[in-house]
Amino acid sequence: MGAHDHHDHGSDHGHSHGNDGGHGHGHSHGGHGHSHAPANFDSAFLIGISLNVGFVVLEAIYGFAANSMALLADAGHNLSDVFGLLMAWGAAAAGKRAASKRFTYGWRKSSVLAALFNAVFLLVAVGAIAVEAIRRFGEPQSVASNTVMVVAGLGILINGATALLFARGRASDINIRGAYLHMASDAAVSAGVVVSGFIIARTGWAWLDPATSLAIVAVIVVGTWGLLRDSVTMALDAVPPSIDPVAVSGALGDLPGVTQVHHLHIWPMSTTESALTVHLVTPDGQPGDAFLHDVCTMLKTRFGIQHSTIQVEIAEGACAPTEGHSH
Repeated sequence: MGAHDHHDHGSDHGHSHGNDGGHGHGHSHGGHGHSHAPANFDSAFLIGISLNVGFVVLEAIYGFAANSMALLADAGHNLSDVFGLLMAWGAAAAGKRAASKRFTYGWRKSSVLAALFNAVFLLVAVGAIAVEAIRRFGEPQSVASNTVMVVAGLGILINGATALLFARGRASDINIRGAYLHMASDAAVSAGVVVSGFIIARTGWAWLDPATSLAIVAVIVVGTWGLLRDSVTMALDAVPPSIDPVAVSGALGDLPGVTQVHHLHIWPMSTTESALTVHLVTPDGQPGDAFLHDVCTMLKTRFGIQHSTIQVEIAEGACAPTEGHSH
């Protein structure tokens, strides 16, 4: 017997059937545990992207004019933010696409690909910035610090305003939360550039400009490394970090009538949704649909696993456990 609990956007149906092998499937749909950027955030993405594109152009022009590596570093960072917002917007839209015969889970995993692309792009961009900053330590150059402070100050306003556009959705949607946190941190980075410009204006320490750009690079790398690690593991279908597979196996093994749990697989369907398949051995007989429904509900409410497929076996040796999945 098998049970499959699955959610599709824009659908609400249920059915069950049996076959010669004694397997049945039950489907139920709900909205628990996952969400994508709703339509009313489209304007927030559009405004945020437009503001940042304009600011990147302005910052790059004045960065060259003022001969400020810190300003150019921040421009590069803000350009990556534009790509990040575009990818987040595109992934949110793609995640809403209905499942098809070929894409049976829809396009939900596009959010994982978006995160992976953004992480790689950011690391390449900051590498180029770091090389130029290090070169400038050996060849100190004068910086128009007043221009730097004015332009970076504008960056605080633009990044802060963009962050506020996503503030109301940050608690309920991880995709929106990522956009919010990214823009809020950018406002803080711009504030750092203002401070360095002020100090240079007072002291004449030209070395502080490339030093600030390296500090910006360090901040970006630290934040991006976690994004890269998580997106790579998600792309490899690793168990999501928010789920303890040992605890899941233990909870399944504690179910009444279950003597063995094997072939347990847990993987991310997107950056917000998880799926599970497992074989449960119940020697005392096949439990009914109510048991399967309760198991799917338990996995959803306790572990946040929205899509569960369960195969029930009567005989202990009906399906040989694979190494690493026998508990």
